[in-house]
Amino acid sequence: MVDKVKVAIIGSGNIGTDLMMKVLRHSETLDMGAFVGIDAESDGLKRAQRLGVATTHEGIDGLQRLAVWPDIGVVFDATSAGAHRKHSAVVTGAGKTMVDLTPAAIGPYVVPVVNGGEHLDAPNVNMVTCGGQATIPIVAAISAIATVHYAEIVASISSRSAGPGTRANIDEFTETTARAIETVGGAAKGKAIIILNPAEPPMLMRDTVFTLSSGCTEAEIEAAVETMVERVRTYVPGYRLKQKVQFERFGSNNPQQIPGLGCFEGTKTSVFLEVEGAAHYLPAFAGNLDVMTSAGLRTAEKIALRRMQKGFA
Repeated sequence: MVDKVKVAIIGSGNIGTDLMMKVLRHSETLDMGAFVGIDAESDGLKRAQRLGVATTHEGIDGLQRLAVWPDIGVVFDATSAGAHRKHSAVVTGAGKTMVDLTPAAIGPYVVPVVNGGEHLDAPNVNMVTCGGQATIPIVAAISAIATVHYAEIVASISSRSAGPGTRANIDEFTETTARAIETVGGAAKGKAIIILNPAEPPMLMRDTVFTLSSGCTEAEIEAAVETMVERVRTYVPGYRLKQKVQFERFGSNNPQQIPGLGCFEGTKTSVFLEVEGAAHYLPAFAGNLDVMTSAGLRTAEKIALRRMQKGFA
């Protein structure tokens, strides 16, 4: 059995470069095989070259011409939803596993602490979005002990941490995150909002999770949320509660009218999160990108172990 699985990263921007640094510095199961971009002058490609990683600025076509291509087992896509469709067809067609960090959502959604072991044999897995990775664990924690009728998340990130890929995929972000809140988080209905905050100095990523649930006590919800936060911190150390979990109770004397849900009686839970990045390549305020690369790394490591157990890298 091989000791490590070789990986390639497509996308030489912030997410791809940070992911490369994580693979090189911290992974015991992944070996950095190739780094791919379309701009020969990008900082990411130049950095990869200095670190001795095989590179190409000719995109997916150039990757297939690299000598290391036959040895690649897992490919990360850190480009855009539109470009991902071609990339996925090439990668999965060659028998390799695609870990998608775009909102394309061709493959099943994966959030490591929620369903990280469920899709290890899928040819393509999708990492949802930064907002999804930060908030879906909280929705899932509440769904595990209560009926979540509605969940809404608001992801607020520094404008400086939103690159061209993020800005070009705002619609996909909201749609993909909302679907994953339902399919992975377990909410009957989900909604997602993203805010690009231009504040200077740049703010850390802040996420707010609102749920409307029934069938559980406030103490049980608070304990479940706190436990989930600690589980996420095992791979995103800068993930934390910003303040105590807050509750509002709606009963027969004060029911809440919720559009699309009607008259609601139960518990409204408000969870306030903050994500500080590990600053492997990105600045610490870019927690939104760090939570994505950390989740992608954790998922790829599980896939790599699965590939090694099956006897191929």
